[in-house]
Amino acid sequence: MTDLPESPARLRSRFDQLDGRRRGLESERTRHERQRAKIQEWLALEGRVRLALDELSRQLFEDIVKLLEEKLTIALQEVLEQNLQLRVTTDYQRNAASISFHVERDGNAEDIMKGMGGSVANVLSVGLRLFALTTLDEKEHRRFLVLDEQDCWLRPDLVPRFVKIIHDAARALHFQVLMISHHDPVYFEGYADRIIRLEPTPDGIRTRIVSDLPDHRDE
Repeated sequence: MTDLPESPARLRSRFDQLDGRRRGLESERTRHERQRAKIQEWLALEGRVRLALDELSRQLFEDIVKLLEEKLTIALQEVLEQNLQLRVTTDYQRNAASISFHVERDGNAEDIMKGMGGSVANVLSVGLRLFALTTLDEKEHRRFLVLDEQDCWLRPDLVPRFVKIIHDAARALHFQVLMISHHDPVYFEGYADRIIRLEPTPDGIRTRIVSDLPDHRDE
């Protein structure tokens, strides 16, 4: 018994179905090719985008360095009353940035740890700490700074100027600062909200409130 050939109508129906599938597959192939071309365009931009982001990051870093130079130079001059200029040198190696510090006195470079280096370091370290803390997420880090003997290298007559700088910066940046010092409390009057003296006694340490100013943070 031999199989009878399919009728022309049935063959036509199958042909139409197959042709429809062919057109669908061609349309899908065309769509995928267009998607691939778009992806290749985006990939071709990757190098330029990376270079642009690197340049933007470097420019932002340079702007921050200039801001540090400007603000900390002002702090040095106001506290020490000397013609000092902070200079920050940047370097980029292996996709990492590094900085180094020195001061210039009348145009001459000077190591911050020589001459009045201790006093210079006192001022710079506070400024850098405040700046570093401002970059932290306030939701995870409280703006509270402890300065332990941060004025140790300053002459007593320079302490009030130093405390004023800290006071003004803390107010501007909304920081709470606890400063420990061996200097006479009189140098902190007018700037500290509260001054507490720790006094040794035969039984241990006694605390005594020397000055307790009203809170004027909202002024």
